[in-house]
Amino acid sequence: MKIKEIISVLEEMAPLAYAEDFDNVGLLVGNQNWEATGALVCHDALESVIEEAIAKNCNLVVCFHPILFSGLKKITGKNYVERSIIKAIKNDIAIYAVHTALDNHQEGVNKIFCDALGLTNTKILIPKSNFIRKLVTYTIPENAEKLRNALFDTGAGNIGNYENCSFNSKGIGTYMGNEHSNPEIGERFEFVENEEIKIEVTFEKHLENKILKALFKNHVYEEVAYEIYDLQNKNQNLGLGMIGELAVPMEEKSFLHFVKDKMQADGIRHSSFLGKSIKKVAVLGGSGSFAIKNAIQAGADAFLTADLKYHQFYEAENQLILADIGHFESERYTKNYIVDFLRKKILNFAIVLSEENTNPVKYL
Repeated sequence: MKIKEIISVLEEMAPLAYAEDFDNVGLLVGNQNWEATGALVCHDALESVIEEAIAKNCNLVVCFHPILFSGLKKITGKNYVERSIIKAIKNDIAIYAVHTALDNHQEGVNKIFCDALGLTNTKILIPKSNFIRKLVTYTIPENAEKLRNALFDTGAGNIGNYENCSFNSKGIGTYMGNEHSNPEIGERFEFVENEEIKIEVTFEKHLENKILKALFKNHVYEEVAYEIYDLQNKNQNLGLGMIGELAVPMEEKSFLHFVKDKMQADGIRHSSFLGKSIKKVAVLGGSGSFAIKNAIQAGADAFLTADLKYHQFYEAENQLILADIGHFESERYTKNYIVDFLRKKILNFAIVLSEENTNPVKYL
């Protein structure tokens, strides 16, 4: 198996198009055409993890956080990032990062977080914007079904829990071909009026190339008329954070002890208790202070995240409990999810869960 075959499965799990623009995801080090000896899945691709990969005969390290995030002008081994990269390159170890591509997935980091707490009725907290487009095209009635199905097969027409969604309307199309034309209906220099079906489908923007290939391959016209629009609609099944409900409401202090136990946190910093029970819970794995207002607007009783600063606890505004459970802790089970996904998709191949604890934060 080549590394690119494993990458294909990873991108099925977390399409790179789902990642935030600021992020650095995908293959960071190495060659996708190398033969893969094994894949080691970790949280952070530190030097100790690269050494673990070498010891376990894995030449691919799949990490959640990208070890290469900002640009490097020199690689001299002066810090932990450069030392990891040098060791990986010297030992022909490839590094692949998923990060916000999995953060934004509806089955990704925050769903894993919710599942660990047993939350139900979950939905995205901050749906992703500027990600949906619409294709409009026109064809003859005899071609409409074939063309629609071809578009559906590429992922067009998926809306939430529904697929094969389209809008179709009848009209009259006109054209006249010149001396270079080869019209499907009519002759050159003939003015043609013909019944046509207008087909409209929405799609996620990263599918555009596949959808256009299907359009051109399955359309009967020599010149295909089509339009693509950017939509303002938010993708309700893609985005950051998640909100759900506890099966049974809990008293505030008991709830935080419950979270501490389930997420194996050594400590939780939190805002003032409000004297009300906790039922609706918002979560955002990693640094999530930017989503405090979203959690309040969604009616959450508590918001669990990490990396909150002193003044940000005031932003609770006595409307919910803010709880910082730790960055690593809030993403704790992500690597386990990646391992389980890969093992289900790739049989008879070494998918190894890293034993290195890469959490840099320690508690007394």
